[in-house]
Amino acid sequence: MMGLLSCATIPKGAVAVQPFEKEKYLGKWFEIARMDFKFEKNLNNTTATYSVNDNGTIKVDNRGYNTKKEEWVQATGKAKFVDNENVAKLKVSFFGPFYSGYNVIAIDKGYQYALVAGKSLKYLWILSREKEIPADTKEKYLKIAEDIGYETSDLLWVEHDKIK
Repeated sequence: MMGLLSCATIPKGAVAVQPFEKEKYLGKWFEIARMDFKFEKNLNNTTATYSVNDNGTIKVDNRGYNTKKEEWVQATGKAKFVDNENVAKLKVSFFGPFYSGYNVIAIDKGYQYALVAGKSLKYLWILSREKEIPADTKEKYLKIAEDIGYETSDLLWVEHDKIK
């Protein structure tokens, strides 16, 4: 049983969006808020850009400004769907064969705002096509996260003061 639990890609109680339209999700997203973790430590002005690789996987291009080193950093990885492309349950890798969960658990009809859960309650992102998110969408996404068990008071709210 332990082996089955360790490969979980979505937190208990979270449900990936379906139907999901990959083509609408592609493009640039601004990170509005996140649960901070070591790979994004000290980063602000963070964005994620998604495109399709030749082999059908999704190219993940993350970028952010390291406020301690005062320099831009970038990480490129790949994502693939866990089941089928109609379900927003993916796994993403930046380091070879090691994958982690990436699950769109809420998105608006126009694909302008997204709530993304990682594989556990340690990973959560609020994304937007713009540098800000409407208050009602923010409240709705925080409620969804809290209902799953996220400690939303731990979210780091990202500044976007260096992106033109």
